[in-house]
Amino acid sequence: MTEEHNHDHNHEDEDLITLVDDDGNEELYKVLFTFDSDDFGKSYILLYPSSAENDEEVDIQAYAYNPDQSEDSEGDLQPIEDEAEWEMVEEVLNTFLDDEGNFDA
Repeated sequence: MTEEHNHDHNHEDEDLITLVDDDGNEELYKVLFTFDSDDFGKSYILLYPSSAENDEEVDIQAYAYNPDQSEDSEGDLQPIEDEAEWEMVEEVLNTFLDDEGNFDA
């Protein structure tokens, strides 16, 4: 018989980011994953609201960021405005999601 330990709670802090919207409301986001693109020379981070973790439909946010620019671990999150960048990010996300559009959180 094997024992299974649930380690999810050990690293919650490192995977959380607080974003502030235009109205000044803070919302806690979980990091889905990060990846680098050689084509665009940037790093990308995909987030989803921690409050929506168990929802059927999760609103995933994607940003470009430069981890070297900033002292804190988040770097500066930049909105993705280039259509080619969006398509590339969506493609990476689609390979990350399963056929039903779910991700393993």
